[in-house]
Amino acid sequence: MNRTRPSRTGPPARPAAVLFDRDGTLIHDVPYNRDPALVRPVPGAAEAVRLVRAAGLATGVVSNQSGIGRGLLTHEDVRRVNARVDALTGHLDVWVYCPHHPDDGCACRKPRPGLVTEAARRLGVRPADCAVIGDIAADVLAARAAGAEGILVPNARTRPEEIDAEDHPAPDVLTAVRRLLARPAPARSAARANGPAA
Repeated sequence: MNRTRPSRTGPPARPAAVLFDRDGTLIHDVPYNRDPALVRPVPGAAEAVRLVRAAGLATGVVSNQSGIGRGLLTHEDVRRVNARVDALTGHLDVWVYCPHHPDDGCACRKPRPGLVTEAARRLGVRPADCAVIGDIAADVLAARAAGAEGILVPNARTRPEEIDAEDHPAPDVLTAVRRLLARPAPARSAARANGPAA
């Protein structure tokens, strides 16, 4: 089954925005990390962000940060780590994260769509014009729940059944981005209608 958004006239078009999961996708996952010194980008992450920006597409991060809801992190801890990611991988236009405990039943925690729809809103694009790259099923499911495209980039913590559920997982984040950028540009630019917002 083809799980990408089909095009009626040919291959899917290039998205207007690329949203990345943070832990395990852009950087090595350090559970509940509050120390910017522990941030290490995964291979190819900085180049992937650079290519997306060079192509004129909007960028963002959508990340579950339940350590806040669990009392293990503060918002400031998360912002400091995010700033370090920004410094190491290149500036990303928006950062949206869920601070809630998994039991809170919020609308933003992936696999729910709230983070993706909010990132799209801040970027001034439709969720349907976004691609979300992540390392677990929750990332892909959140994308699809929002009407966006989800791309799985497995790593050691990705469960085998999550990989088996995807037709075209990418071997790494750089390959995922290169596949997106190899697509034809949309006939009419769907890029940032209002420009990125903080």
